[in-house]
Amino acid sequence: QVQLVESGGGLVQAGGSLRLSCAASGRTFSSYGWYRQAPGKEREFVAAIRWSGGSTSYADSVRGRFTISRDNAKNTIYLQMNSLKPEDTAIYYCNRSPVLGSDSWGQGTQVTVSS
Repeated sequence: QVQLVESGGGLVQAGGSLRLSCAASGRTFSSYGWYRQAPGKEREFVAAIRWSGGSTSYADSVRGRFTISRDNAKNTIYLQMNSLKPEDTAIYYCNRSPVLGSDSWGQGTQVTVSS
């Protein structure tokens, strides 16, 4: 079983930056993803990275602004978020990629971008 703990969220002004972290313990996944859920909306995919090789993919809405990375030694996945917009406001979660319907979710980390 994999345990994932997200951190690094906060309140930032539009145009600012944040770096989220996801600490993984237990069994590892071959790929990890960041997801987000805004108030009143469905949870959506943000970015993914393969643990081996580091290939990445992004949602169109964040491509060029967000960067996903991983630190193999620390078993941690990061999401560097630059040029933040109010529409990036959401709770951000990490999980495997692609996520399975049976997967559980952690508490996530709140990101709030003020205009």
